[in-house]
Amino acid sequence: MFWIIATVVLFIVALTFLLFRIEDLSHLDKETYSVRATSPSAENQNVLERLKEMRRAGIGLRGKARLMALRKHLDSLSDGLELTSEFRRCDNPRGEWVIAPGCDTRRRILYIHGGAWAAGSSRSHRAITNRLSHIANAAVFAVDYRLMPEHRFMDGVRDCREAYTWLVDNGPEGAGEASFILVAGDSAGGSHTLGLLAWIRDSGLRQANGAVAFSPSTDLTLSAPSNRNNISTDPMLGPVFGGLSKIPKPVIWWATLAAFRISPTSPVASPLLGNLADLPPILIQASTSEMLLDNARRYAAKANAAGSQVELHTWSDMVHVWQIFTPVLPEAEEAFADVEAFIKKIEAVNRESEMTHT
Repeated sequence: MFWIIATVVLFIVALTFLLFRIEDLSHLDKETYSVRATSPSAENQNVLERLKEMRRAGIGLRGKARLMALRKHLDSLSDGLELTSEFRRCDNPRGEWVIAPGCDTRRRILYIHGGAWAAGSSRSHRAITNRLSHIANAAVFAVDYRLMPEHRFMDGVRDCREAYTWLVDNGPEGAGEASFILVAGDSAGGSHTLGLLAWIRDSGLRQANGAVAFSPSTDLTLSAPSNRNNISTDPMLGPVFGGLSKIPKPVIWWATLAAFRISPTSPVASPLLGNLADLPPILIQASTSEMLLDNARRYAAKANAAGSQVELHTWSDMVHVWQIFTPVLPEAEEAFADVEAFIKKIEAVNRESEMTHT
């Protein structure tokens, strides 16, 4: 009996290392990046209170009921804000146009919301999409990709791909080629954003002019140091995912494979593990205190080493995806000013390139 058990254990171990070939990326942790070393504003305390409200919304609930409560709470985040954009529903692809007054609708942004691939919507992230439409002078399409667990992870990926290909040739008023296109997303949506750029490149499609990722999840293998080291300092992700630190990583990999129906080592689920060459300019924003900090740092380091242009800008002690608390949080306004400067920079480079080739 002992030998049977031992054989089974050895087989599982061997199969684990065969299926999940984890690349050692610890050398990427040596890269250093500048940090906006300012103390959090007084308004940050209000943000922390709102996070407590979100956690209280799920107290006493389990399973689907808890998930639905989280989704409802996220959808209420923008309630009460004075948003001056027009919000126009679209059914095919599913999502919402966000159109600032007077913006150039030939300029377009595909926004992919976060929410751990199981929550969030175009409505929950209106504070972000409204702000993006204004600073970029562009029509934003916030895609409502299919969520887990009702749908498979790859269903959501396909929805984002279809939304991008459609957006290149369609605007709020109908058919018409985009003059400028940006892809942006946060957290889980930031992962979809980065994965989408690689898919666009490999598919030979018109590439986006640039991309913005707020606190992106880039590696589902959870091998980055901050995934464990920053649990206690991340008031949003720490209470929800901190317990994973007590579970052996191979167990997490198998659980991810079962839930996502895709290996956590797949570049589709973990963009960091893919080919990061020949990508458009990317801006990544992250906080020094969040669990996904090193996910962002590693992605930027690997992509820059591969010849792509990735800027990583970090803020001190901000909550995960603090940009969603615009305009009440000054640091969120700083982040969008940073995005606006990034957009102007890539536009200047594009104009210079066009002049060189004429």
